[in-house]
Amino acid sequence: MQEDDTLPWLPRLAARGGPRFLQIADALQRAVADGLLNPGDRLPTQRHLAALLEVDLTTITRAYDEARRRNLLEGRGARGSYVAAPKVELTAVLDLGMNTPPPPAGLDFDDLLKQGLAQVLMGADAALLMTYHLGGGSDVDRQAGAQWLKPMFGPVDAEQLVVCPGAQAAIAASILALTAPGDVILAEPMGYPGLRSAALQLGRQVIAVPTDEHGMLPDRLEQACRQHQPALLYLNPTLQNPTAITMPLARRRALLAIAQRCNIRIVEDDPYWLLAEAPPPPLASLAPAQVLYISTLSKCLTPGLRVAFVLVRDPALRERFQTALRAFALMVSPLSAALATQWILGGSAYGLMEEVRKEARLRHRMARDLLAGRYSGAGDGLHVWLELPSYWRSTQLARTAEQEGIAVTPAEAFASDAPGSNPVNAIRISLGSIKDRGRLQAGLQRLSDLLARRPDAFTAAVV
Repeated sequence: MQEDDTLPWLPRLAARGGPRFLQIADALQRAVADGLLNPGDRLPTQRHLAALLEVDLTTITRAYDEARRRNLLEGRGARGSYVAAPKVELTAVLDLGMNTPPPPAGLDFDDLLKQGLAQVLMGADAALLMTYHLGGGSDVDRQAGAQWLKPMFGPVDAEQLVVCPGAQAAIAASILALTAPGDVILAEPMGYPGLRSAALQLGRQVIAVPTDEHGMLPDRLEQACRQHQPALLYLNPTLQNPTAITMPLARRRALLAIAQRCNIRIVEDDPYWLLAEAPPPPLASLAPAQVLYISTLSKCLTPGLRVAFVLVRDPALRERFQTALRAFALMVSPLSAALATQWILGGSAYGLMEEVRKEARLRHRMARDLLAGRYSGAGDGLHVWLELPSYWRSTQLARTAEQEGIAVTPAEAFASDAPGSNPVNAIRISLGSIKDRGRLQAGLQRLSDLLARRPDAFTAAVV
């Protein structure tokens, strides 16, 4: 690559550094953050930059398009491209707290939604979409569920599926079907708050089982089984919320062996499996009779669908599960279920999911660059678990970040309030809820700056 002393920000393109257009956009972003480029600076023409970096013109065009998406540059017609002035944010908090799929950049979601609904309305009786549907989903909805679960399990018997109005409803129905008031549920010390909420409302007790970097510890699970006689074990083994740990296959097998020996059922909450890079097989594929498996569309497609597929192999347990579900959630909205089924069987769901996956990985790259030295994510999924420097406490940082216009979630929000669940000093950062990449960049940069300062650098305003 040729050198140009007038362009000190030029990147050295690495063969294994990912797509070249992203390396160039990332270099522009770093140069702006470091002050090597300032608002109003003129950038080289695309042809000139392509020659300097010895890449094709298409690569530079894609890099400049990505930089515009991040609000790093602006075009001024024949005068060329210039570093953009920072946008003045008059909106509320930059939300790094809500775990939702990022908007798919390579797909028109509005058009996808309109087309999907139009296809549903053309092919269905409108009256059927506005009446009661009992039995855990229609035959065609369960067939769509079987198709959705095929990457995890291969061929699935659609009769073994129950269609639920979201994963939270499935978790609550699992607790009702598998436990009695006063029973113990074992879970990891840091986990999905919806489990704790449902257990508390239903009069069950959650006991935390210690973990390491691979997830729940097998010997501590066995000890907890002997001590507490649990009725249920809850696990979120792939890109766990909030720690982003993916439990390796050997650990999955070890935990299953103990659960089988202790005769306890497992609820496997697995919303991120399809977003993960080469995840191990689900627990439910290794021990089909032992595990009730939940797969929601909320994290891979969009939360608004409120559709989850629950695989329950045991017919008697499936009947108990459906009875429990009907006690508080009679059915999935037929319109939502029909749209989900249309997208899955028509193929649109997979295009949407692929774009969500691509966008999530681009955002992880951005987080890795801006949180250098602190980022510990897996490079996929929707969130990052960030352990804090000793001078910050997680709740203190969350409060201070909110004052600076950034929402993050402290570790305390995920602790089970049970023995062994003392939260670590960390926060969860969600990468999908901010639609615009430029605003996400601004939020991550402000968070990085905040982490670098000590709390005593902040003083209360006097007015």
